Amino acid sequence: MIELIKTNNLVTISFVEALLKGQGIEYLVLDQHMSMLEGSIGAIQRRVMVDADALNRARRILQDAELGNELKAIVGP
Repeated sequence: MIELIKTNNLVTISFVEALLKGQGIEYLVLDQHMSMLEGSIGAIQRRVMVDADALNRARRILQDAELGNELKAIVGP
């Protein structure tokens, strides 16, 4: 799985989940329990992960929803 976004914004996470679920893209939200344990001071951000095969489609969906600025930069070849 590859990181799609990383944020502490619960509204953004919920919106991304709805968008991905609506398009049938499987995803995982990581670090949500750790984020709650640290008291939501922003030290640990939640990560939305998608399968590598769905990454480009998921990125397009978020860009179309005007969440392009939230996307994780793609590094490497």
